[in-house]
Amino acid sequence: MMSAVSGSILTSLLVTPLDVVRVRLQAQPSPSPAPSTRLPSFIQLPPNLGVSACCREVFWVQNQTQFCVAAPFNTASESTISDCAVEETQRKSFNSTIDGLRKISRNEGILTLWRGLSPTLMMAVPGNVIYFAGYDWLRASPMSPLPGRVSDDYAPLVAGSVARVTAALFVSPIEMLRTRMQASQSKEGSIMRATIAGLKDTVATDGYTSLWRGLSLTLWRDVPFSAFYWWGYEYGRERLHDLRQRDVDSALGRQRSNSKLSHSAVLADSFVAGAASGGIAAVVTTPFDVGKTRQQTVLHDASAKMKDLPESRSMPRFLWHIYCNDGFAGLFKGWTARTLKVAPACAIMISSYEIGKKMAGGVNERKEDLRD
Repeated sequence: MMSAVSGSILTSLLVTPLDVVRVRLQAQPSPSPAPSTRLPSFIQLPPNLGVSACCREVFWVQNQTQFCVAAPFNTASESTISDCAVEETQRKSFNSTIDGLRKISRNEGILTLWRGLSPTLMMAVPGNVIYFAGYDWLRASPMSPLPGRVSDDYAPLVAGSVARVTAALFVSPIEMLRTRMQASQSKEGSIMRATIAGLKDTVATDGYTSLWRGLSLTLWRDVPFSAFYWWGYEYGRERLHDLRQRDVDSALGRQRSNSKLSHSAVLADSFVAGAASGGIAAVVTTPFDVGKTRQQTVLHDASAKMKDLPESRSMPRFLWHIYCNDGFAGLFKGWTARTLKVAPACAIMISSYEIGKKMAGGVNERKEDLRD
């Protein structure tokens, strides 16, 4: 548990900026077709086109309106209005991971890249304790139902899937809070307070089960991810161990222990195997991640019913809706940011966890020796 907590804190601090960009990329609407005339209509403007310095100069009216209001043509030329709209749209649209990091830090402040860190830690610490400790218990405990019933080849897939379902059920409401905080582009007031108020309104309208909205897509993403990740990690780590210990008795086979390796060897093998398996699993499961983000960040009108929204559809139908509207690229929107975040996160988390377990094992062995 201590190994999982330390790994969670380190991972969250390092990869949260990439997670913020991933959420923004996946939540932003696809670009609309270019209008036939230079002056765009209000229907063609993006819904998040707010008041900026540029819009205040061009569209200024004496009120506290939330949106840019077009001035008469005798006070603002068609060219100036169009240029301002283009500038505002480009400022809030991200084309890549690097572009997102640059625009967020420049337009919203560098600390915005760590927005949602508090709920990330609230989610990651208990979630990873349940996930990693549960996986180890299912794989190694004499009381686990897996040993003797599931072969060693498939045990990582089963144990990883079961542990992930348990952790996801526990942290799903916290993950929704984090996702909405990261998707918000507001600069006014407390983002945490505003997001919690929005969740309260959602609960008042749709009930407490709305806090688990998107859980099915989360499970569709996390269960296959965990299955692929743990199978790939165990296989990759074992191959790296084999390269290091070719002269070790073959009778040890797949049961070879980390205790026979040095701390540096455990750290290196776990880091490489975790990064490779995590990166591959992240790419494969990106469509489910896109669906989860879209479902959790959608803004519900007070008079709208959930059944009328595309996000209320079942997982296959919702992903098919995304494909029909945004194409194949829409299903993999933000895959670069997701992979850049998941691969190092998996590497840091699993290597911290494994080295922590090895150090704790050494302490426990010395205590038992002294006791004897």
